[in-house]
Amino acid sequence: MRTAEFNRESVLRNAMQAFMTYGYNKTSMPKLTEVTGLHPGSIYCAFKNKKGLLLAAIEQYQADRRAHYQQLFENSTSLRCALERFLQDLTNECVGDESKKVCLLTKTLNEIGEQDKEIQSALSTHLQQFESLIKQQFLTPWPDSEAMSEEAATNKARFFIMCVYGIRTYSATQCNSAELQALADQTLAASLTP
Repeated sequence: MRTAEFNRESVLRNAMQAFMTYGYNKTSMPKLTEVTGLHPGSIYCAFKNKKGLLLAAIEQYQADRRAHYQQLFENSTSLRCALERFLQDLTNECVGDESKKVCLLTKTLNEIGEQDKEIQSALSTHLQQFESLIKQQFLTPWPDSEAMSEEAATNKARFFIMCVYGIRTYSATQCNSAELQALADQTLAASLTP
């Protein structure tokens, strides 16, 4: 049997856009074949089923987000700068492209996370990785911040992430640039308070 040849990252990014736009349950196999350019047999061969494609898309989504966030943080000179850059990027996404407002992880968790333990576990792992990445920013010895304990950094990271997902959720119904910026500014101020 011949193995299907395709650009895996491109296929997964197209599938993740479909899942973010329509949700898991409303993303049909015909829609997935349309957006990925793969025949149903190739999807089944490469990913086993729709759920396998979703899990692979979640992996790609998280890898893309992690690389993007690390790039934002790389050129930062202070904790304030790192968090400001992150929040500015977030608000730009939320007022920009409609599909970028949605986080694949939270959309999937809200739709089917509790119904499927494997998906719930994958989402939990990725959210923990996101928390770890943000926590590292609080632990980094920036010139503008004091050393922080592991516990304090964990608490700050969790608070920051809660605000990030709150801003994303809020933007889905209230996409006002000034309001989103005010929420980002409040998040930054609260996150930098000792």
